[in-house]
Amino acid sequence: MYSPEELRALAEEHPVTEYARRVVSGAFPGQVCKWEILACTRHLDDLKRSGTAEFPYVFDVTRANRIYKHFSLIPRLDVPEQHIELEDWQKFDLGCLMGWVHKDTGRRRFRLGYTRIARGHAKTTLAAGLANYFMLGDAMYPPGQPEYAQFEMQPQINIVAVDRAQGNIARGDIADMARATPAFLTRLSVKNTYIRHKVRGGSVEVFSRDTNNKDGGRPSLIITEEWHAHVNSKVHDVAVSGKGKKRQCLEYIITTAGADAENKPCYRDDCQYKQVLEGNLRQDDVFVMIREIDDDDDPHNKACWAKANPFFRSNGDYARALREEVESQYADAYGMNNENKIREFLIKRMNRWQADSQARYMSMQMMEKWRALAVPGEEFAALVHGRERYLGADLSKKIDLTATGSVWPLADGRFAVDAHGYLPEEGVTAHERSDRVPYRAWIRDGWATATPGSVTDYHAILEDVQRMDATACPVKEFDFDPYQATHLAQDLAAYWTDLYGDAAAQEMVVEIRQGVQTLSEPTKLFRELVMQGRIVHRGNPLLTWCLANAVEVSDDNGNIKLSKKNLMANMRIDAIAAVLNAFVRASQRQEMDINAVIGAEDWGF
Repeated sequence: MYSPEELRALAEEHPVTEYARRVVSGAFPGQVCKWEILACTRHLDDLKRSGTAEFPYVFDVTRANRIYKHFSLIPRLDVPEQHIELEDWQKFDLGCLMGWVHKDTGRRRFRLGYTRIARGHAKTTLAAGLANYFMLGDAMYPPGQPEYAQFEMQPQINIVAVDRAQGNIARGDIADMARATPAFLTRLSVKNTYIRHKVRGGSVEVFSRDTNNKDGGRPSLIITEEWHAHVNSKVHDVAVSGKGKKRQCLEYIITTAGADAENKPCYRDDCQYKQVLEGNLRQDDVFVMIREIDDDDDPHNKACWAKANPFFRSNGDYARALREEVESQYADAYGMNNENKIREFLIKRMNRWQADSQARYMSMQMMEKWRALAVPGEEFAALVHGRERYLGADLSKKIDLTATGSVWPLADGRFAVDAHGYLPEEGVTAHERSDRVPYRAWIRDGWATATPGSVTDYHAILEDVQRMDATACPVKEFDFDPYQATHLAQDLAAYWTDLYGDAAAQEMVVEIRQGVQTLSEPTKLFRELVMQGRIVHRGNPLLTWCLANAVEVSDDNGNIKLSKKNLMANMRIDAIAAVLNAFVRASQRQEMDINAVIGAEDWGF
């Protein structure tokens, strides 16, 4: 068996690593977006720590080369006498996805692959080729020892589609590829109603809103088609319900951007996986590649188009034909200033999400600004050290997510904010499935707490307050929505009475009325401060997720507040609601402090 050092030496010369180095070193100036650079940097960083106790994965070049060999056997659909030659960026994606394995068992590292790329980049070919690979050649063996390859019996491919017609087209693509490839057809039985291995069996199943979806079975590969077009995750959740029953099941999502971003599960996944690339969220079992034009790119500048369209970096026949098509659509959309066609061009060709909801509290641009305001934990701790916090609370039903939010007014006029979630231990797995966020990872990383049992124990919040009071950032006051929180407020008042006396304790427990008269101005101000760069946070993924979900409602006078009534059940806003409850008081107190300074006798210029 190869040692981790020997495997690392082999990986240093592999096309995956070579491509990553070229991207990171600037070999494609102006042609690679931020996210692709981060994905390549992630691979290089992972190589440095591969095979360690903290990171028990190695890059096995033999596993990456297997997928290359598989695709080299497939004829091109446009030129059947030629076989597929993977582009360097395709080799990186597929080789990275398939080549990282556990250093001892050889079990594949990545259990989910998420790739977002512009239209016209062989998504159908890649998905069909991968499905045939899992039906034919996917194997597990100790790193570097393919002679010990073990193949799974009954390989099952699940296709997640918007509707039955789309799913059947995808299954037909898999069958057509098998029929067109002699090396595949000798080992596969391909009929109109099924595809299976002649020796090991297997099946290709379609899951859609109009098929009879009972359960996900025992999938080896789950391919999600056009994830951006799914309005919810119900069908997907059924298809993936069998994950884990096979030794190295892979969920593979390859999509473009879409419209109505805030209401789509794909966009919420997208935001989460960007945090993985940025290093704010650790998910070592998720491969992420996103290719889009960057935020500050001008779509009229054709030089940046290659960021979303990596085929443009080459000069082959297909690349030239694709560029001509994209340029034609650009001229059609912008030449007539057709708003609908411009949106479609930005979505499909520049791979940029577009928002539709006018009620979204924070636009996509505002969310990008919010993410840019994150600072490392050590810097955040230094900012709030010695400062009292306003602690807000939003207590939901005891079976759902509950949150507290902290706000610290800073001396320079900024506000530092953070949040913490609470949910019952017995409901964590169900909530991960329904909400599609990594609650267990958040609990592990300290962003949330799982309380014992089937309902949230609010006593955990009381214990956390007691711990806060023992630090350099004690609680100045508890600002609460009276719904579900009255008993907790009474417990806190009793606790503070023992410390400070009854009069002081009563001032520390403040009810925040939930009407627009109370919440409108602070809610508007918070958003304005984000855009002004006057909010600072520590990259809390739970708080960021809730903020991205938040929807506002308004009255006839333009007053606003956040609302849970218009949200899907899996779009929770508890953390930002708790922060805003605290911000109501923190913003008032800072204004009072400033007025006190201005009114002092010795104040002046």
